[in-house]
This record gives sequence, C-alpha cells and structure tokens, in this order.
Amino acid sequence: MAHRMGRAPTSVVTGGAGFVGRFIVERLLSCGHDVRVAGRRSPPEGFFSRPVEFVHARLGEMEGFGEALADADCLVHAAFDHVAGRYRGGEGNDPDGFRRRNLDGTIALFEAARRAGVARAVFLSSRAVYGSTWPPGALLNELATPRPDTLYGKLKLESERALEGLSEGNGFCGASLRLTGIYGPAGKEAANKWDPLFRDYLAGREVPVRAGTEVHGEDAADAVLLMLESPADAVRGRVFNVSDVTVDTRDILEIVREATGARHELPHASDKAAVNAMATSRIEALGWKPGGIGRFRGTVREMALRLND
Repeated sequence: MAHRMGRAPTSVVTGGAGFVGRFIVERLLSCGHDVRVAGRRSPPEGFFSRPVEFVHARLGEMEGFGEALADADCLVHAAFDHVAGRYRGGEGNDPDGFRRRNLDGTIALFEAARRAGVARAVFLSSRAVYGSTWPPGALLNELATPRPDTLYGKLKLESERALEGLSEGNGFCGASLRLTGIYGPAGKEAANKWDPLFRDYLAGREVPVRAGTEVHGEDAADAVLLMLESPADAVRGRVFNVSDVTVDTRDILEIVREATGARHELPHASDKAAVNAMATSRIEALGWKPGGIGRFRGTVREMALRLND
C-alpha cells in the first residue's frame, strides 16, 4: 500500500478500544503502522502493547473524526453505536437514532476519509447481512443475495454499498469484511465473552445450547491487514466473508472440562450441520489462513485456565 513519503503509514481505527478493535490495533502496530484510535472512550493504561494516540469521537459527530483523519493513510471502521451488550436489537427504543448514528454517521465518515486523502478504508460488516432465513446447512458466499432481517444487518449492508460507491475510480479504495462471531482473549479490564458460560458450567448450572461460527480476533485482524496491503484492484469495492470454525456449546465446554478437571455433565450436542457457514474462498485467495480448530481449542483452554486461577 502506498503511503505518504518519508514515514510509516498512519492508520485510524474507530472503536479501537473495543474487543475486536484491540486485535486490529495490535496487528497494525506489529506491522509498523502509527495507529490512532478514535472512539467514545479512551483505552485504559496498558490496554495496548505500546502507547497509541487517542482522539475522542462519536459516530454522527464529525468534529473529532476530522482531527483523527488528518494526514492518515488508512481507516479501519470498527465502531458501532448500540445498546450495551447487543448488536442485533441494539437499537433499543430508538431505531431512528440508531440509523442516524450507524448509517448516516458511517457514510459521513467514509466521505470525510476520501476528502482527507485516505487511500484505504476497511469496514467491519457482519454475517447479519445474510439474515437468518436460509435453508439449514446452506453455505453463504459473497454472491448470495443478502436477506437481512434485523435493523443491524440492514444498516451494515447499506454501509457496505455506500463504501462500494465511494470507491469507484482510482483514488480511494474501500473494502468490507463480513465477520462472524469473534473469540479470543479480551484486553485489560475486559471480560471474555464466554466467561459467563464457563462460570455457569463450573458451578454446575444448566447452560443454553447453541451452535454457530467463530473466528479468532487475530485472524480477523489479519483479514483487515490484507485489505490494506493487497493490490487495490483485488479489494476495491468488494466484500469478503471472514469465518473459521463451526462449534457448539458442548465443543466449548468439553475443552473447559479437560482444562479444569470439572466433572459436571456436558450439555447435549447441537446440529452443527444445520448452521449456515460462510464460504471464505474469496479472502483465502488473497492469502488469508485462519487458525482452525487447533487455534480454537488452544485459545479456549487458555481462557478457561485463566478464569479458573
């Protein structure tokens, strides 16, 4: 990726202090980028492996983002304004405000980035753009017609299309990543997403059983880096699925049981064959290689042992 002569590339990560954003920031730092985090809350001291610049900004309020984008080469848009703990249904009782912040605010951010001379933009979209009405076991690829059935999914899809439109021509290159569930260790002062599940199982309480697709946060960050470093014509205006393993509650808790020596009965297995997995051949063609079930098992084991200390 070309960047302003004589210095390392400067990348702006919105929502960089969040769960997924931290993985992205760390990956960019490891590759020599100067990183600015833009968001509503500053990261706690020691949240990243080394200090990063922080700019206070909120979707729909462009003043802060204007400062963040100054002289930037790349934008990774990972921020999303929603009811705490919820994405689908995260509009709560304010769907108009939800749309204004997350769609209008996102489009304004992309437009500001293009005006500021940012060369690359990556939007963190979601598998929610596909919706939940597909036949059991149907494989979802990027050529499938999206069927979003939540406001969250609809706004993600509209944001993808806006970035595609802004990427027409040669000066500004945007790409969208349709991410599945992200797993991995949380940052300082943050809980891991499966901690409540682990605690319930270790206490002998009944746990809900579900199956779904997951990808490690570091693998998601590698996908972001590919969008910034691949030839522009390979990613411009395109969308890419980012997913890895299909697992269920039993798979997760089997690892917890082995790691901790717990003897509580495991929940029944769910029908993983009915899950709508996402095809990832498009991004794999660019060189993306997720960690697979080995990385999943190792990470869950580490998370369980840390919680059980």
